[in-house]
Amino acid sequence: MTVTTGSFTPTTNTNTQPTPAHLTRKINADQVLITGWASHKDGISHTVLATWPTHHPLYTSHHDVYHPLILAESIRQALTMLSHTAHGVPLDHRLGWQTFDTSIVTAALNTSPGPGTIRMTITHTEAQQHRRGSRRFAAQIMATRDDQPLGIARIRYIAHPPALYNRLRGTHADAHTATTHALPPGPALPLAERGQQTPLQQAVLSPLDKPHQWQLRVDVTNRIFFDHDHDHVPGILLLEAAAQAAHAESHAVSTLPTSFNAHFHRYVELDTPCHIASHPEHRRQPGQTSTLITGHQNNQHTFTIHTTTTTQHT
Repeated sequence: MTVTTGSFTPTTNTNTQPTPAHLTRKINADQVLITGWASHKDGISHTVLATWPTHHPLYTSHHDVYHPLILAESIRQALTMLSHTAHGVPLDHRLGWQTFDTSIVTAALNTSPGPGTIRMTITHTEAQQHRRGSRRFAAQIMATRDDQPLGIARIRYIAHPPALYNRLRGTHADAHTATTHALPPGPALPLAERGQQTPLQQAVLSPLDKPHQWQLRVDVTNRIFFDHDHDHVPGILLLEAAAQAAHAESHAVSTLPTSFNAHFHRYVELDTPCHIASHPEHRRQPGQTSTLITGHQNNQHTFTIHTTTTTQHT
């Protein structure tokens, strides 16, 4: 999925209402990006506003540009909020991504002295309720920053009621127990491999004695990825793992992931090693590379993420 200026239409001024922080499912107020939302007259589209921080240990670590994961997290928070406010999903339901396909305009990622206005126009093309109470959604997102093109995305996600989720997850259903039983984080990739833009506390890969393979490194004390207990590895951390694996393959000093096309097949558990493998595909154009990243746990395929990275000149 490629972003083009023609993909965007001018936005109209919309009277938005504030977003209660708990509807984004973030406990730490410093990690809440969503500031307001409004419904459109068509009944299926909404405007969601976000404000990005000027300083952040992950999102502003890429040499004067925002990490593209900040758009992914903005979208996650927006969809979580809309599931409760616009679609009536109860707060006790458990949400999860099925697919996450997004592409970003790198020129719109430059940091600035003050916060900019992020506007996401979100259209839910599907909202289906199943007999056992699960809800399946499909959404399309167009994002602008200060009225300039920022990115586009297509997301499929699901909401399970507690009883069904508990049956699906079995002994892994309880978030506090799962977090308590999480494996301790392994050694981080050396700085030269994980990239100068990735501080130690954000390293999510551990080295293995196999080419093009790593072990997922999960630190449940990292309050960016785990500001509350989780029963499985969150999708945003898996996107970061794909970005770091693609960077390790690039042998560049610094890279920026500009697109993700992710399919999440199974939950990635916290108490079992998950192995990450990269499969370089092709160089799209000078300085831009496409890489396929896969995850396996307990001899089962857990996720597939196609990511495109662009070499940064520092």
